[in-house]
Amino acid sequence: MSAPVGPYSPVVRAGDWVITSGQLGLKDGALVDGGITAQTRQAMQNVKDRLAEHGVGLDQVVKTLCILADLGDFGAFNAAYVEALGDHRPTRSTLGGGLVLGALVEIEAWAYAPLQG
Repeated sequence: MSAPVGPYSPVVRAGDWVITSGQLGLKDGALVDGGITAQTRQAMQNVKDRLAEHGVGLDQVVKTLCILADLGDFGAFNAAYVEALGDHRPTRSTLGGGLVLGALVEIEAWAYAPLQG
């Protein structure tokens, strides 16, 4: 896991919820090469890895917030996003804006994972 680029937690459990911070297409501390498709794949892998730290899978994600540096990348982003999630379709908000480190995409996820007890 790449270290956070700011003063925040990459993932937290809050009761029945597991929430990731916005994940970039970082691997070993650097943005991956290959444009929006490669960065989306890596960001989704990072989301998956953060959730797994709490025993949660992508199939438990109910909401994502996705930020694209360039909304012109929307189609390529969607293809890589669907590739990661298969037929699972959480609710999603997608917006455009500048991102840290010159990233092309950032993805935050909320997973519902009731505590057993």
